[in-house]
Amino acid sequence: MKSAEITKENIRTTHLQRVVEIRHRLREFEDIWKAGSDLRIWEEMVFCFFTGGCSAKMGLRSVEAVRPLLLSGGSKRLSRALTGVHRFPNARARYIVASRQFLRQHCNMRLKRELGSYGHFERRDWLVKEKRIKGLAYKEASHFLRNIGFKGYAILDKHVLNCLAELRIIDDPKPPKSRDVYLRVEKKLRDFADQLEIDFDEMDLLLWSMKTGEILK
Repeated sequence: MKSAEITKENIRTTHLQRVVEIRHRLREFEDIWKAGSDLRIWEEMVFCFFTGGCSAKMGLRSVEAVRPLLLSGGSKRLSRALTGVHRFPNARARYIVASRQFLRQHCNMRLKRELGSYGHFERRDWLVKEKRIKGLAYKEASHFLRNIGFKGYAILDKHVLNCLAELRIIDDPKPPKSRDVYLRVEKKLRDFADQLEIDFDEMDLLLWSMKTGEILK
């Protein structure tokens, strides 16, 4: 599918066309935090392990393949379940097992209590800086937090970065390599959303949808 031309005018027009669907999706994310269990939160974290370097659709298929194994499956069983489903079955299986082991030791998998104990920036920093949680850099951690209902985190994937480059908000669409660079680009996106008077979280999902033609997660 050919992506839409990324201009301020097209962004405003597309937002008007998709705002109901976008807001509905964002409310679905909020409901996960309000009503979801720790297991549901863990499932969303695993989904974001799967989407790093891969598509959201591959992530969704992969979660379906391993859902019965999320709490107890070992690396070999997880890898077998992911073979033919994910590009990196062995690596992602290791991410799940290592992260699950750490989270059990650190907070007994009480993810809602743990995440709720941090402030806005500290919450994402904890996910990224705690190296025993595998597969979460700033983009994936932001994706995870957005998907469980937290607001104010930009998912700076290739689609959003390409949009920002086309708008000449950034010079290079390469993924940010450090926390400081990520935060600078995130602020530029926030300032742009404010300029167009579009909610920041809506803007992030809107730009992604303009490149992919879909509103997923």
